[in-house]
This record gives sequence, structure tokens and C-alpha cells, in this order.
Amino acid sequence: MADIRETVREKYAFAITNRGQGCCGSSGCCGSSISDGADPITGNLYDEGDLHGLDPDLIADSFGCGNPTALATLNPGEVVLDLGSGSGLDVLLSANRVGPTGKAYGLDMTDEMLAVAKENQQKSGIVNAEFLKGHIEEIPLPENTVDVIISNCVINLSGDKDKVMKEAFRVLKPHGRFAVSDIVLKKSLPEKVRENMLSWAGCIAGALLEEEYREKLAQAGFENVKIQVTREYDLTDSSLRGMLEELSEAEINEFQGSIVSAFIRADKPESC
Repeated sequence: MADIRETVREKYAFAITNRGQGCCGSSGCCGSSISDGADPITGNLYDEGDLHGLDPDLIADSFGCGNPTALATLNPGEVVLDLGSGSGLDVLLSANRVGPTGKAYGLDMTDEMLAVAKENQQKSGIVNAEFLKGHIEEIPLPENTVDVIISNCVINLSGDKDKVMKEAFRVLKPHGRFAVSDIVLKKSLPEKVRENMLSWAGCIAGALLEEEYREKLAQAGFENVKIQVTREYDLTDSSLRGMLEELSEAEINEFQGSIVSAFIRADKPESC
């Protein structure tokens, strides 16, 4: 897991300090930016009305695969935690939605991302947000302190997803909600893709099968697991080929439709 973590950290540190080049120097981590409507993973994820008043650099520096803040139910006064908060977009959007009586935490392991997130918070004037340094496998918050956990294309990057699910369950309050966007597989990918560290940073090699995601959440204690596909990726798209260069044309055709982004919901039982 240490090798995977360091590879991911290096790629995303490169992405935020070399803006516009992506985390691999070309096509990006999970794509390039949400302002690029043509990008197959990050394009057209956010409504312009939600982004009103935010710094353009914040919008351009997001590397997500979905918009959990739009799909999750966030209520005034709630506490939200974003796992792998990056440049802070989803944290600041969440802070606005929970209002001054609520709070939004962002957790990230990359110093460069945290520095940019804090700058973006200062520019936005949003005070009910806080950015924490740490790993999503070891969340630096007490148990039963968070109402909602969100994440945007980050859990798939972890080398120990069982621990991520258990930690998410631990910090959620009873009846708390898990509401994340992530890459999910409909079919297992070849081992040669999973072994490619570039694909780890590109959000593909570490992705779980849909049934694996359900099983890991259930094993951690969650109930009412629901997975909603939000986007299916065209593997023939040239901007994805850098992450799938190990696959032949025949394999690309075979696995067409197998990589999707999805919104995953689950609940922590009231009795916990």
C-alpha cells in the first residue's frame, strides 16, 4: 500500500503545482479539469449556479469524477467530511449548504493540495470549513462526529479500501450517511492494467467491481447500500488511452462499458 500511496501523492502534487498539465503531465489524474466540458471524466459535473462566486482556479483544479455535493442530502447544521478533498471545491460547496451552524472538513494527504485548499478557502470567505492532513485509512477525527461522508473519485486510489470503509463507519454518527462519487467496474480489468501505477493515479486500476463495493460497505457495518451509475466511459476516447495503454484494440472493445463513475450511498445503522 505504501508504494501506491506514494505514487498517488506524487501524481497529485505534480497536478496541483503544474496546473493545466494534469498529474501525468498530459491528460490528468481523473481527467483534466471540470471546466473542460470535453473531458470524459471531469467534464460538465457541476452546475454553474453552484459555482457562483468561487475562484476560477478552484474550479479548474478539481480532479473528480462526479459531484457528490449535488447528489448527497446535506442539511443545515450538519457536519460533513470530504475524504481526499484536493483543492477544496466539494468542501466549500458543502460548507455553504450546511450553513453557519454546520461544518465541513476536508482530509487530504498532499501538502501541496492542502495549501491550495486553504488559499481557496481564504479567497472564498467561507469560515465553517477546516482542512486536515491525513490518510483516508486513518481519519484524524473521533468516532461518531460526522453526519455525512462525501468523496470524489478518491477511495478507488486507496490500497486498503476495507480500512477506508471501517474508518468512515467509525467517524459517522449513528444514522450517518456515506455518499461518495467513485469509479466502479462492471467487469474485472486485466492484471496488467491493475499493476500499472500510472493507472492507479488515473483512478482506474484500483477501482472495485460494483459487487465488491457493496460487500466491503456491508462488511464495515453499513446498510441500505445503493449504487447509481452517473457516467459510462468510452474507452476509445483518446484522452483515456494513456491510462489504458496496456490494452490492445480487441481488449478495449471487450471492456467497453466496464468502467463507470457512480454515486454510492449507504447508511450507518441508528443502533450503532
